[in-house]
Amino acid sequence: MKFESTDLSQTRSAADVVFAALRTAIVNGDLENGSQLRQEEIATAFNVSRIPVREAIARLEQLGLVETRRYKGAFVTDLPPQEIAEIFRLRALVESDAIRQTARQMTGAALSDAETAHLAFARAVTPTEWMEQNRRFHCALYGAGGQRHYLGVIENLLNLSDRYLRAQLSLTDGQQKAVDEHALILDACRSGDAERAARLTAAHIEDAGRALLTCLGH
Repeated sequence: MKFESTDLSQTRSAADVVFAALRTAIVNGDLENGSQLRQEEIATAFNVSRIPVREAIARLEQLGLVETRRYKGAFVTDLPPQEIAEIFRLRALVESDAIRQTARQMTGAALSDAETAHLAFARAVTPTEWMEQNRRFHCALYGAGGQRHYLGVIENLLNLSDRYLRAQLSLTDGQQKAVDEHALILDACRSGDAERAARLTAAHIEDAGRALLTCLGH
């Protein structure tokens, strides 16, 4: 038989494609909190059956980005203030410990990647760019020691918080404050001061959470 073979292990399934597109739209705020995800419309947009759409929505629900309401369908989760506060408290705990583990053994490659993201974040002019470079900056520092379990937890928390944080950065002077705080965190990592890096990271995240809740009127 003659045919062009394809390595299916290197291709993404339809559910993966739909999941990635919906996740990006939710995190970037293109799909607003409370928006309904209509399976038929999504299936038509991607030219697929409703099966991969249902699978993608189920995965988004596991991440806390979507909630399914009985007899009504799936909606983008709109978190109450107390849950937003909880997410930032968790981020402060997990991320400060993650950077504590890596700061003493930070590699040149990790520092270089974080520096590049830091500078790109400072130059960014759109919320999408802010979120992308902010995530890149932090994960470059946390992943320096190959901490995949830490990174998995942190990625999930960032998925939940980024769509709210982008609003805070858009409506306040939060970007410049974050730039200044990133510089201090990076300096602590360069000097191998794990405790200072952890303390600065926790304060950075806690301050962002408080500013966000103030921005939301709480």
